Amino acid sequence: MAEFSDPDELVEKSRRAYEAGYRKMDAYAPFPIHGLPEALGIKWNWVPFIVLAAAIMGGIGGFLLQYWVSVIAYPINIAGRPVNTWPAFMVVTFETTILSAGVIGFIGMTLLNKLPQPYHPVFNVPRFELASNDKFFLCIMKSDPKFDMAKTRDFLESLEPDGVYEVEQDDENVYD
Repeated sequence: MAEFSDPDELVEKSRRAYEAGYRKMDAYAPFPIHGLPEALGIKWNWVPFIVLAAAIMGGIGGFLLQYWVSVIAYPINIAGRPVNTWPAFMVVTFETTILSAGVIGFIGMTLLNKLPQPYHPVFNVPRFELASNDKFFLCIMKSDPKFDMAKTRDFLESLEPDGVYEVEQDDENVYD
């Protein structure tokens, strides 16, 4: 794990690590950094598709529930108006669309980010608590095909960071 003082430096060094062939790496920063996901080689994720599918299913489900209640289960003829009028269903349909997208989006993000994760091996790095304050870290994972402890450490040192640290992990809490 390499420590940097500047967000632009983290993006630049992440890009260099990607160009050097490292693919399984992660960056830690106290705030979102524009261009960092691209520098790490992160192209896309499933969350937008999950949220879209949830929104569509929630909207259709809300509409069909109202249709079933108003037309099939409990039809009430008031002043001769049709019971299957779709404009009356739009508010609840919109609400169920937004509600389902939000709830499933939250659950999807939680599961895809492997949360909750009360323990992580990077927490053992002495200066890592500064990642929530003013320091930026680049970590190359042990599971990377190109990973070799000595060569990776030499590569990280060639990036001229403020410090290079080894992330200790125990066998019970393996992080790839």
